[in-house]
Amino acid sequence: MIVLNGGSSSGKSGIARCLQAVLPEAWLAIGVDTLIDVMPARLQLGSEGIGFADDGDVTTGAEFRLLEDAWMAGVAAMVRAGARVVVDDVFLGGAESRERWEKALDGLAVVWVGVRCDATVAAGRELARGDRVVGMAAVQADLVHRGMTYDVEVDTATAEAAECAEIIAEWVRRAPRQTSH
Repeated sequence: MIVLNGGSSSGKSGIARCLQAVLPEAWLAIGVDTLIDVMPARLQLGSEGIGFADDGDVTTGAEFRLLEDAWMAGVAAMVRAGARVVVDDVFLGGAESRERWEKALDGLAVVWVGVRCDATVAAGRELARGDRVVGMAAVQADLVHRGMTYDVEVDTATAEAAECAEIIAEWVRRAPRQTSH
């Protein structure tokens, strides 16, 4: 399993698609955006779900966390059943978010990847996309990496998604199989 952590518009989804192309085995790409998209609309607006403030701040409530924990357990179950998975996530809680993933992934081989991107570059991508609350990219650029350690880090402000995927794929090919703790 590969877990990509980076802020909004940092390039995680593009890297995940490129990893699917460069890794010799079949890998599923699963993103937190998919989880949000399949939630009931009321959880995308209410305090118990996920909220998007006008300044780009994102808040999550208890019901969102409950569904997110179930989603994490489901992703882990797919990996335990033999699927190779690249997860594209945004660790709003920094190290606490990783701890939640580690709990779900206990005993599985995981490569932890930090996807960094300069806040100004990410903000420009966010504007070009037009499907994000303006300000999320800048707010999240450093926030998601606080207290984090990674097996490998890439910077999409200085390298294209394909280059980043090659760096990660090389690490996956050479790395001993580490398990989450």
